[in-house]
Amino acid sequence: MSQKRVVITGLGALTPIGHNITQFWSAMMAGESGAAPITRFDAEKFRTKFDQVNEIKFTIDSILKFAPYIENIYIITDEQTPDFLEKNVRKDCYSSVSIVDHSVIFESYEAFLPTFNCRPIETCMHRIPGLSEHFIYFNDDFFLINPTKPSDFFRNGLPVLRGQWLKFDKDIFYKKFKKARIGHKRAQQKGAEIIGFNKYYNFKHTPHPLRKSTFETYFKANAKVFLDNIKFKFRNENQFTPQGLANHIEIKNKTCVLKKDLELLYFRSYKKPLFWYQLLMQLKGNEKKFLGLQSLDLCPPKKLGFLIRWIENRLK
Repeated sequence: MSQKRVVITGLGALTPIGHNITQFWSAMMAGESGAAPITRFDAEKFRTKFDQVNEIKFTIDSILKFAPYIENIYIITDEQTPDFLEKNVRKDCYSSVSIVDHSVIFESYEAFLPTFNCRPIETCMHRIPGLSEHFIYFNDDFFLINPTKPSDFFRNGLPVLRGQWLKFDKDIFYKKFKKARIGHKRAQQKGAEIIGFNKYYNFKHTPHPLRKSTFETYFKANAKVFLDNIKFKFRNENQFTPQGLANHIEIKNKTCVLKKDLELLYFRSYKKPLFWYQLLMQLKGNEKKFLGLQSLDLCPPKKLGFLIRWIENRLK
């Protein structure tokens, strides 16, 4: 077989945000997104559009059923309304749900929009108009699966923090030689470092009870910390999780309750056989209060079908 030569005469870019390097780089640095719904063909039968499996609806429905004492639910979006709210004919069942646009919580800081990074959004979420002093932060992969009480989240007005103390990665010998990931644990450690700890309280994938005044007081006294965390349009290794920062402030001030029992059923990946998930849900589903399903859109179809049916039956 004769060899063939490939000659590269230059570099270019053909992308949704630019058709040459200059356009592409300028758009990327400006934080522009090339993502949009499929329009060239009927994508209704395909699960991957902006891939989701109704996680937000399941989260909201689980709050309404298992935490009926929660008076207001806010969904933070970027000029979007979830389909289940737009199409729902019984508006009364979601009367406590409000949509909050990024522009509202970034008021006076619009220069940092758009953002494709959860850290700035979480850093600004305490700025939601009308937000209560005591509030609970849910990601869209957190679900309540059994009845809860206000005391599961706050006791005598103090947040209940579920987790455990861990060493910083830099203090663990074998991790010193690994490249640091821009991940959740590193961001938690960063929050602990800022508050002056030499270890960190690692919180898991459960709802986060928080106090608005904790954010307001700290960021008023440390405006640069606030600005440094909201300026990145994409995740950066120098960012912290605002929940982690708040937790360590509460721990330092002794204004929280620490709890080791997570009361959590959590799936980070879906590599085990289907019967393993079926057995675990049968054994633990009635014991735990919280369910965490990370990256559910990556779950294989049969396992996904089982988990979705389990959640739907739970929420009937």
